[in-house]
Amino acid sequence: MTPQTLAQKLLAAAAGKQAVRVGEILNCRVDLAMFHDSSGPRRLKPMLEELGTGLWDRSKVVLVMDHYVPESDDESRRIVRIARDWAREQALPHVYDSIGICHAVVPEHGHIRPGMFCVGGDSHSPTGGAFGAYMFGVGSTEMLGVVASGEIWIKVPQTLLMHWRGRLRDGVTAKDMALCMIGRFGMSGGRYQAAEFAGDAVRALSMQERMTLSNMSAELGSQAGLIAPDDVTLNYLRAVGVAQRDLPDPERWQTDADAQIERHDFDADALAPQVAAPHSPANAAPVTDYPDTPLQAAYIGACTGAKLEDLRAADRVLRGRAVASGVKLMVAPASLRDQKQAEREGIMSRLVQSGAEVLPTSCGACSGYGRSIPDGASVISTTARNFKGRMGSDTARVYLASPYTVAASALAGRIADPRSFLA
Repeated sequence: MTPQTLAQKLLAAAAGKQAVRVGEILNCRVDLAMFHDSSGPRRLKPMLEELGTGLWDRSKVVLVMDHYVPESDDESRRIVRIARDWAREQALPHVYDSIGICHAVVPEHGHIRPGMFCVGGDSHSPTGGAFGAYMFGVGSTEMLGVVASGEIWIKVPQTLLMHWRGRLRDGVTAKDMALCMIGRFGMSGGRYQAAEFAGDAVRALSMQERMTLSNMSAELGSQAGLIAPDDVTLNYLRAVGVAQRDLPDPERWQTDADAQIERHDFDADALAPQVAAPHSPANAAPVTDYPDTPLQAAYIGACTGAKLEDLRAADRVLRGRAVASGVKLMVAPASLRDQKQAEREGIMSRLVQSGAEVLPTSCGACSGYGRSIPDGASVISTTARNFKGRMGSDTARVYLASPYTVAASALAGRIADPRSFLA
Protein backbone atom coordinates (compact mmCIF):
# COMPACT_ATOMS: atom_id res chain seq x y z
CA MET A 1 0.00 0.00 0.00
CA THR A 2 1.16 3.56 -0.72
CA PRO A 3 2.79 5.15 2.36
CA GLN A 4 0.39 7.59 4.01
CA THR A 5 0.70 10.69 6.16
CA LEU A 6 -1.29 10.98 9.39
CA ALA A 7 -3.72 13.31 7.60
CA GLN A 8 -4.23 10.79 4.82
CA LYS A 9 -4.81 7.95 7.28
CA LEU A 10 -7.41 9.94 9.20
CA LEU A 11 -9.26 11.00 6.06
CA ALA A 12 -9.10 7.51 4.56
CA ALA A 13 -10.67 6.06 7.70
CA ALA A 14 -13.44 8.68 7.64
CA ALA A 15 -14.13 7.88 3.98
CA GLY A 16 -14.04 4.11 4.49
CA LYS A 17 -10.97 3.63 2.27
CA GLN A 18 -7.62 1.91 2.72
CA ALA A 19 -5.57 4.80 1.32
CA VAL A 20 -6.07 8.18 -0.31
CA ARG A 21 -3.95 10.50 -2.44
CA VAL A 22 -3.30 14.24 -2.17
CA GLY A 23 -5.93 16.17 -4.12
CA GLU A 24 -8.52 13.38 -4.00
CA ILE A 25 -12.10 14.43 -3.18
CA LEU A 26 -13.66 12.35 -0.41
CA ASN A 27 -17.03 12.08 1.29
CA CYS A 28 -16.31 11.63 4.99
CA ARG A 29 -18.44 10.48 7.91
CA VAL A 30 -18.32 12.92 10.83
CA ASP A 31 -17.62 11.61 14.33
CA LEU A 32 -18.21 14.91 16.14
CA ALA A 33 -19.76 18.30 15.29
CA MET A 34 -19.02 21.14 17.72
CA PHE A 35 -20.43 24.67 17.63
CA HIS A 36 -21.04 27.49 20.07
CA ASP A 37 -23.61 30.16 20.85
CA SER A 38 -22.22 32.49 18.17
CA SER A 39 -21.88 29.98 15.33
CA GLY A 40 -24.59 27.46 16.16
CA PRO A 41 -28.31 27.55 16.96
CA ARG A 42 -29.05 31.14 15.96
CA ARG A 43 -27.85 30.27 12.45
CA LEU A 44 -28.65 26.54 12.22
CA LYS A 45 -32.16 26.56 13.75
CA PRO A 46 -33.89 28.57 10.96
CA MET A 47 -32.03 26.70 8.21
CA LEU A 48 -32.94 23.29 9.64
CA GLU A 49 -36.57 24.39 9.95
CA GLU A 50 -36.57 25.54 6.34
CA LEU A 51 -35.16 22.19 5.24
CA GLY A 52 -37.65 20.35 7.41
CA THR A 53 -35.01 18.01 8.77
CA GLY A 54 -33.56 17.18 12.16
CA LEU A 55 -30.13 16.29 13.53
CA TRP A 56 -28.48 13.18 12.15
CA ASP A 57 -27.15 12.04 15.55
CA ARG A 58 -27.59 14.08 18.75
CA SER A 59 -24.94 12.05 20.56
CA LYS A 60 -22.31 13.40 18.16
CA VAL A 61 -23.23 17.07 18.59
CA VAL A 62 -21.60 19.30 21.20
CA LEU A 63 -22.84 22.81 21.99
CA VAL A 64 -20.79 25.26 24.08
CA MET A 65 -21.95 28.67 25.31
CA ASP A 66 -18.73 30.69 25.45
CA HIS A 67 -18.86 33.75 23.19
CA TYR A 68 -21.79 35.86 24.40
CA VAL A 69 -21.58 34.88 28.07
CA PRO A 70 -21.96 36.34 30.55
CA GLU A 71 -24.69 38.24 28.71
CA SER A 72 -23.97 41.98 28.85
CA ASP A 73 -26.75 43.41 26.66
CA ASP A 74 -30.08 42.58 25.06
CA GLU A 75 -28.50 41.19 21.88
CA SER A 76 -26.28 38.83 23.89
CA ARG A 77 -29.25 37.69 25.94
CA ARG A 78 -31.23 37.01 22.76
CA ILE A 79 -28.45 34.95 21.17
CA VAL A 80 -27.80 32.87 24.29
CA ARG A 81 -31.54 32.34 24.85
CA ILE A 82 -31.87 30.94 21.33
CA ALA A 83 -29.02 28.50 22.02
CA ARG A 84 -30.42 27.36 25.35
CA ASP A 85 -33.97 26.97 24.07
CA TRP A 86 -32.82 25.03 21.01
CA ALA A 87 -30.63 22.74 23.12
CA ARG A 88 -33.69 21.86 25.21
CA GLU A 89 -35.91 21.39 22.15
CA GLN A 90 -33.37 19.03 20.58
CA ALA A 91 -32.61 17.26 23.89
CA LEU A 92 -28.89 17.61 23.23
CA PRO A 93 -26.90 15.42 25.64
CA HIS A 94 -23.66 17.44 25.43
CA VAL A 95 -24.24 21.10 26.33
CA TYR A 96 -21.66 23.15 28.23
CA ASP A 97 -23.04 26.49 29.35
CA SER A 98 -20.74 29.25 30.64
CA ILE A 99 -18.00 26.95 31.91
CA GLY A 100 -15.25 27.95 29.50
CA ILE A 101 -14.03 28.24 25.93
CA CYS A 102 -15.10 25.47 23.56
CA HIS A 103 -11.53 24.54 22.57
CA ALA A 104 -10.70 23.87 26.22
CA VAL A 105 -14.04 22.47 27.39
CA VAL A 106 -14.58 19.89 24.64
CA PRO A 107 -11.23 18.11 25.24
CA GLU A 108 -11.74 18.33 29.02
CA HIS A 109 -14.80 16.13 28.62
CA GLY A 110 -13.04 13.52 26.50
CA HIS A 111 -14.94 14.21 23.29
CA ILE A 112 -11.89 14.14 20.98
CA ARG A 113 -9.78 11.01 20.62
CA PRO A 114 -7.17 9.68 18.17
CA GLY A 115 -8.55 8.57 14.83
CA MET A 116 -11.67 10.75 14.89
CA PHE A 117 -12.90 13.03 12.10
CA CYS A 118 -14.47 16.19 13.53
CA VAL A 119 -15.75 19.57 12.44
CA GLY A 120 -16.24 22.72 14.47
CA GLY A 121 -18.15 25.93 13.95
CA ASP A 122 -15.11 28.00 14.87
CA SER A 123 -11.90 28.78 13.01
CA HIS A 124 -9.72 27.48 15.85
CA SER A 125 -11.27 24.01 15.73
CA PRO A 126 -7.91 22.56 14.56
CA THR A 127 -7.17 22.39 18.31
CA GLY A 128 -8.56 18.85 18.10
CA GLY A 129 -5.59 17.83 15.98
CA ALA A 130 -3.47 17.78 19.13
CA PHE A 131 -5.19 14.47 19.94
CA GLY A 132 -4.40 12.78 16.64
CA ALA A 133 -7.86 13.61 15.27
CA TYR A 134 -8.64 15.42 12.03
CA MET A 135 -10.59 18.51 13.09
CA PHE A 136 -11.19 21.74 11.21
CA GLY A 137 -13.48 24.75 11.17
CA VAL A 138 -16.49 25.18 8.89
CA GLY A 139 -19.06 27.90 8.25
CA SER A 140 -22.77 27.72 8.99
CA THR A 141 -23.80 26.40 5.58
CA GLU A 142 -21.31 23.53 5.75
CA MET A 143 -22.30 22.84 9.35
CA LEU A 144 -25.94 22.65 8.24
CA GLY A 145 -25.01 19.85 5.86
CA VAL A 146 -23.08 18.07 8.60
CA VAL A 147 -25.78 18.17 11.28
CA ALA A 148 -28.43 17.12 8.76
CA SER A 149 -26.50 14.29 7.09
CA GLY A 150 -23.49 13.41 9.27
CA GLU A 151 -21.20 13.77 6.26
CA ILE A 152 -19.04 16.36 4.52
CA TRP A 153 -16.80 16.32 1.47
CA ILE A 154 -13.13 17.18 1.73
CA LYS A 155 -10.12 17.45 -0.54
CA VAL A 156 -7.06 15.57 0.75
CA PRO A 157 -4.43 18.23 1.57
CA GLN A 158 -0.67 18.23 1.21
CA THR A 159 1.03 17.80 4.60
CA LEU A 160 3.66 20.23 5.85
CA LEU A 161 5.76 18.55 8.55
CA MET A 162 7.02 21.08 11.09
CA HIS A 163 9.86 19.18 12.76
CA TRP A 164 11.20 20.62 16.02
CA ARG A 165 14.46 19.16 17.29
CA GLY A 166 15.93 19.80 20.73
CA ARG A 167 14.06 21.07 23.81
CA LEU A 168 12.47 24.38 24.70
CA ARG A 169 14.33 26.52 27.23
CA ASP A 170 12.71 27.71 30.45
CA GLY A 171 10.28 30.53 29.73
CA VAL A 172 9.69 29.45 26.12
CA THR A 173 6.42 27.77 25.20
CA ALA A 174 4.30 26.27 22.44
CA LYS A 175 2.90 29.76 21.86
CA ASP A 176 6.41 30.90 20.96
CA MET A 177 6.80 27.94 18.62
CA ALA A 178 3.53 28.84 16.89
CA LEU A 179 4.44 32.51 16.49
CA CYS A 180 7.87 31.55 15.15
CA MET A 181 6.31 29.36 12.44
CA ILE A 182 3.70 31.96 11.53
CA GLY A 183 6.40 34.60 11.31
CA ARG A 184 8.37 32.36 8.96
CA PHE A 185 5.56 31.18 6.67
CA GLY A 186 2.92 33.88 7.00
CA MET A 187 -0.79 33.34 7.50
CA SER A 188 -1.76 31.59 4.29
CA GLY A 189 1.12 30.02 2.41
CA GLY A 190 -1.05 30.30 -0.69
CA ARG A 191 -2.03 26.63 -0.74
CA TYR A 192 -4.35 24.05 0.73
CA GLN A 193 -2.49 22.20 3.47
CA ALA A 194 -2.47 20.30 6.75
CA ALA A 195 0.30 20.95 9.25
CA GLU A 196 1.80 18.13 11.30
CA PHE A 197 3.99 19.01 14.28
CA ALA A 198 6.69 16.51 15.20
CA GLY A 199 10.13 16.07 16.71
CA ASP A 200 11.57 15.74 20.20
CA ALA A 201 10.43 19.21 21.27
CA VAL A 202 6.83 18.47 20.31
CA ARG A 203 6.87 15.08 22.01
CA ALA A 204 8.08 16.79 25.19
CA LEU A 205 5.06 19.12 25.26
CA SER A 206 2.18 18.53 27.64
CA MET A 207 -1.30 18.02 26.22
CA GLN A 208 -2.39 21.59 26.93
CA GLU A 209 0.73 22.94 25.20
CA ARG A 210 0.04 20.69 22.20
CA MET A 211 -3.48 22.09 22.06
CA THR A 212 -2.05 25.61 21.77
CA LEU A 213 0.22 24.51 18.93
CA SER A 214 -2.58 22.82 16.98
CA ASN A 215 -4.96 25.70 17.66
CA MET A 216 -2.69 28.22 15.98
CA SER A 217 -2.27 26.13 12.84
CA ALA A 218 -5.28 28.20 11.79
CA GLU A 219 -2.98 31.24 11.73
CA LEU A 220 -0.61 29.25 9.50
CA GLY A 221 -3.43 28.95 6.97
CA SER A 222 -3.65 25.19 7.56
CA GLN A 223 -6.93 23.33 7.55
CA ALA A 224 -5.71 21.02 10.32
CA GLY A 225 -2.87 21.00 12.83
CA LEU A 226 -1.97 17.42 13.69
CA ILE A 227 0.17 15.79 16.36
CA ALA A 228 0.51 12.01 16.30
CA PRO A 229 -0.85 10.43 19.50
CA ASP A 230 1.38 8.85 22.13
CA ASP A 231 1.37 8.10 25.85
CA VAL A 232 0.93 11.80 26.68
CA THR A 233 -2.30 11.76 24.66
CA LEU A 234 -3.62 8.57 26.22
CA ASN A 235 -2.74 9.61 29.78
CA TYR A 236 -4.61 12.89 29.34
CA LEU A 237 -7.68 11.10 28.00
CA ARG A 238 -7.64 8.62 30.87
CA ALA A 239 -7.41 11.52 33.32
CA VAL A 240 -10.53 13.18 31.87
CA GLY A 241 -12.51 9.95 32.12
CA VAL A 242 -12.18 8.21 28.76
CA ALA A 243 -12.48 4.46 29.27
CA GLN A 244 -9.56 2.25 28.26
CA ARG A 245 -11.77 0.40 25.76
CA ASP A 246 -12.34 3.70 23.91
CA LEU A 247 -8.63 4.44 23.52
CA PRO A 248 -7.28 3.33 20.13
CA ASP A 249 -3.80 2.03 19.47
CA PRO A 250 -1.72 5.18 18.86
CA GLU A 251 0.64 3.27 16.57
CA ARG A 252 -2.08 3.17 13.93
CA TRP A 253 -2.10 6.96 13.72
CA GLN A 254 1.49 7.77 12.74
CA THR A 255 2.84 9.14 9.48
CA ASP A 256 4.58 6.40 7.49
CA ALA A 257 8.34 6.83 7.12
CA ASP A 258 8.18 6.95 3.32
CA ALA A 259 5.08 9.13 2.98
CA GLN A 260 5.32 12.11 0.64
CA ILE A 261 5.65 15.13 2.87
CA GLU A 262 7.12 18.61 2.80
CA ARG A 263 9.43 18.93 5.81
CA HIS A 264 10.64 22.08 7.58
CA ASP A 265 13.11 21.99 10.48
CA PHE A 266 13.26 24.15 13.60
CA ASP A 267 15.65 24.27 16.56
CA ALA A 268 13.80 24.46 19.88
CA ASP A 269 17.02 25.00 21.83
CA ALA A 270 17.66 28.26 19.96
CA LEU A 271 14.10 29.60 20.16
CA ALA A 272 13.65 32.84 22.10
CA PRO A 273 10.31 34.15 23.42
CA GLN A 274 8.38 35.61 20.51
CA VAL A 275 6.18 38.69 20.18
CA ALA A 276 3.91 39.50 17.21
CA ALA A 277 3.43 43.21 16.56
CA PRO A 278 0.14 44.77 15.42
CA HIS A 279 -1.84 43.92 13.37
CA SER A 280 -0.94 40.34 12.39
CA PRO A 281 0.36 37.16 14.07
CA ALA A 282 2.81 37.01 11.15
CA ASN A 283 4.62 40.07 12.53
CA ALA A 284 6.50 37.81 14.92
CA ALA A 285 10.05 38.40 16.12
CA PRO A 286 12.15 37.67 19.24
CA VAL A 287 11.11 39.64 22.33
CA THR A 288 14.47 41.39 22.28
CA ASP A 289 13.41 43.17 19.09
CA TYR A 290 10.95 45.27 21.11
CA PRO A 291 13.05 47.34 23.55
CA ASP A 292 11.27 50.13 25.43
CA THR A 293 7.82 49.40 23.97
CA PRO A 294 5.40 50.80 26.58
CA LEU A 295 2.10 49.10 27.43
CA GLN A 296 -1.13 50.12 29.13
CA ALA A 297 -2.85 46.72 29.29
CA ALA A 298 -1.99 43.03 29.51
CA TYR A 299 -4.45 40.20 28.85
CA ILE A 300 -3.98 36.57 29.92
CA GLY A 301 -6.93 34.80 28.34
CA ALA A 302 -8.23 32.77 25.39
CA CYS A 303 -7.76 29.17 24.27
CA THR A 304 -4.08 29.84 23.48
CA GLY A 305 -3.09 31.48 26.74
CA ALA A 306 -5.25 30.82 29.81
CA LYS A 307 -5.40 27.08 30.37
CA LEU A 308 -4.11 25.76 33.69
CA GLU A 309 -0.50 25.52 32.53
CA ASP A 310 -0.67 29.06 31.18
CA LEU A 311 -1.93 30.31 34.54
CA ARG A 312 0.91 28.45 36.25
CA ALA A 313 3.40 30.12 33.89
CA ALA A 314 2.04 33.58 34.65
CA ASP A 315 2.13 32.82 38.38
CA ARG A 316 5.81 31.87 38.20
CA VAL A 317 6.62 35.34 36.88
CA LEU A 318 4.16 37.40 38.93
CA ARG A 319 4.44 35.68 42.30
CA GLY A 320 5.46 38.14 44.99
CA ARG A 321 5.62 41.04 42.53
CA ALA A 322 3.24 43.87 41.62
CA VAL A 323 1.99 44.95 38.21
CA ALA A 324 3.54 48.21 37.02
CA SER A 325 1.69 51.43 37.74
CA GLY A 326 -0.52 52.41 34.82
CA VAL A 327 -0.89 48.84 33.50
CA LYS A 328 -4.22 47.03 33.59
CA LEU A 329 -3.69 43.26 33.91
CA MET A 330 -6.71 41.07 33.09
CA VAL A 331 -6.90 37.29 33.55
CA ALA A 332 -9.74 35.28 31.99
CA PRO A 333 -9.19 31.53 32.62
CA ALA A 334 -9.98 29.29 29.65
CA SER A 335 -12.27 27.02 31.65
CA LEU A 336 -13.96 26.86 35.01
CA ARG A 337 -12.25 23.54 35.63
CA ASP A 338 -8.81 25.06 35.16
CA GLN A 339 -9.74 28.11 37.23
CA LYS A 340 -10.86 25.94 40.15
CA GLN A 341 -7.62 23.95 40.03
CA ALA A 342 -5.64 27.20 39.91
CA GLU A 343 -7.59 28.36 42.97
CA ARG A 344 -6.71 25.16 44.82
CA GLU A 345 -3.04 25.76 44.00
CA GLY A 346 -3.25 29.34 45.28
CA ILE A 347 -2.54 30.74 41.81
CA MET A 348 -5.66 32.86 41.42
CA SER A 349 -5.27 34.58 44.79
CA ARG A 350 -1.62 35.34 44.04
CA LEU A 351 -2.51 36.78 40.63
CA VAL A 352 -5.02 39.08 42.32
CA GLN A 353 -2.44 40.09 44.92
CA SER A 354 -0.12 41.07 42.07
CA GLY A 355 -2.83 43.37 40.71
CA ALA A 356 -4.75 41.20 38.24
CA GLU A 357 -8.45 41.60 37.57
CA VAL A 358 -10.11 38.21 37.08
CA LEU A 359 -12.67 38.09 34.25
CA PRO A 360 -15.24 35.37 33.43
CA THR A 361 -14.23 32.07 31.83
CA SER A 362 -15.31 32.85 28.28
CA CYS A 363 -13.92 33.99 24.94
CA GLY A 364 -14.24 37.54 26.23
CA ALA A 365 -11.82 40.10 24.83
CA CYS A 366 -10.27 37.62 22.39
CA SER A 367 -13.38 37.91 20.24
CA GLY A 368 -14.04 41.54 21.08
CA TYR A 369 -16.69 40.92 23.74
CA GLY A 370 -16.76 42.40 27.22
CA ARG A 371 -15.40 45.87 26.41
CA SER A 372 -12.32 45.22 28.56
CA ILE A 373 -9.65 46.54 26.18
CA PRO A 374 -9.19 50.32 26.53
CA ASP A 375 -9.41 52.47 23.41
CA GLY A 376 -6.04 53.65 22.19
CA ALA A 377 -4.13 51.29 24.47
CA SER A 378 -1.05 49.27 23.64
CA VAL A 379 -1.92 45.76 24.80
CA ILE A 380 0.09 42.57 25.13
CA SER A 381 -2.09 39.48 24.97
CA THR A 382 -1.98 35.69 25.00
CA THR A 383 -4.72 35.52 22.35
CA ALA A 384 -4.22 33.95 18.92
CA ARG A 385 -4.97 37.01 16.78
CA ASN A 386 -4.20 40.72 16.88
CA PHE A 387 -6.06 42.02 13.84
CA LYS A 388 -7.19 45.62 14.05
CA GLY A 389 -10.40 45.70 16.09
CA ARG A 390 -10.20 41.99 16.92
CA MET A 391 -10.27 42.62 20.68
CA GLY A 392 -13.07 45.15 20.48
CA SER A 393 -11.29 48.48 20.10
CA ASP A 394 -10.32 49.70 16.64
CA THR A 395 -7.75 52.03 18.16
CA ALA A 396 -5.96 49.49 20.39
CA ARG A 397 -2.60 48.12 19.31
CA VAL A 398 -2.29 44.45 20.28
CA TYR A 399 0.95 42.49 20.62
CA LEU A 400 0.77 38.68 20.92
CA ALA A 401 2.98 36.65 23.26
CA SER A 402 3.08 33.72 25.68
CA PRO A 403 1.74 33.90 29.27
CA TYR A 404 5.34 34.18 30.52
CA THR A 405 6.01 37.20 28.32
CA VAL A 406 2.66 38.86 29.02
CA ALA A 407 3.17 38.51 32.77
CA ALA A 408 6.72 39.86 32.57
CA SER A 409 5.55 42.79 30.46
CA ALA A 410 2.78 43.61 32.94
CA LEU A 411 5.43 43.88 35.66
CA ALA A 412 7.76 46.00 33.57
CA GLY A 413 5.15 48.27 32.02
CA ARG A 414 6.72 47.56 28.65
CA ILE A 415 7.40 44.49 26.51
CA ALA A 416 9.86 42.44 28.56
CA ASP A 417 11.80 39.20 28.27
CA PRO A 418 10.37 36.73 30.83
CA ARG A 419 13.67 34.90 31.17
CA SER A 420 15.11 37.72 33.27
CA PHE A 421 12.25 37.31 35.78
CA LEU A 422 12.62 33.52 35.91
CA ALA A 423 16.38 33.69 36.48
